[in-house]
Amino acid sequence: MAYPIERKLVIAVSSSALFDLSESNTVFLEQGPKAYKEFQEKNLDKVLKKGVAFPFIKRFLNINNRFKKQLPVEVVLLSRNSAATGKRVFRSIHHYGLDISRAAFMEGKSPYEYVPAFNASLFLSANELDVQSAIDAGYPAGVVLPSEIVNDEGDEELRIAFDFDGVIADDEAESIFQNGQLTDFHAYEVANSHIPHQSGPLADLFKKLSFLQKLEDREIERDKDYQRIIRTSIVTARNAPAHERVITTLEHWGVSANETFFLGGMLKDRILSRLKPHMFFDDQRGHLESNTENIPMVHIPFGIANINKEI
Repeated sequence: MAYPIERKLVIAVSSSALFDLSESNTVFLEQGPKAYKEFQEKNLDKVLKKGVAFPFIKRFLNINNRFKKQLPVEVVLLSRNSAATGKRVFRSIHHYGLDISRAAFMEGKSPYEYVPAFNASLFLSANELDVQSAIDAGYPAGVVLPSEIVNDEGDEELRIAFDFDGVIADDEAESIFQNGQLTDFHAYEVANSHIPHQSGPLADLFKKLSFLQKLEDREIERDKDYQRIIRTSIVTARNAPAHERVITTLEHWGVSANETFFLGGMLKDRILSRLKPHMFFDDQRGHLESNTENIPMVHIPFGIANINKEI
């Protein structure tokens, strides 16, 4: 039996993150909603180009192909479109073979308040206002930043990379760092190394991905030739001795990452260019302005965000 939606790992995505709507958006901004509707009706059968989040979403949905009895993941569409103007989006979804059937069309309103209604552990959108509204309401959300669309079709692996503070964990330690010196931060984290951090906005996403990886562990026990498709990484500017509290937090939650990088201030590009994640989540906007333009970046505007310093 398939998992009920309450037990699934659900990602909500806007049409602006899933597809390239730049042409449609230009019509809306320059000519208004009536012209926009006419434009969408005229181009109803013209397939939309893939957006920045497309490779990530496609691979995420592919998890269900590995676990066909449980179908443990789902993607829902949350859109500012009306149901009428959203017809083109769903025709494009069908064209690309994406298994997306649930949607909310808000006819110009922000759809963020429906994130918990769909049990979503993440809301991806290119609309910064919608994402900030979701974060302010306590919902997990991220702004998909513009980047090249690279979809390595022959590779099924889903690679997801996370910053730690302000993303997986709350911004408690980051607040200490911003209000003091690096030595103060290290002293604080060493003194509290035995105390796990509180959850950050994407903690639920990270925990549920870890659960899915445990399903893969069982598959490996049954079939030694099984090839994993989920690979998670933590890429943080922390280093020793502040690393221990990260480990304490993950152990307390009963989860882990496949790879954890404590960079001590090194540029994250040096790791990301090797990892080549299909999505990297960070709360510091400045650190997402990467030289690796083919890596999809998502800004989590949570806590002490948009400050040049980082831990």
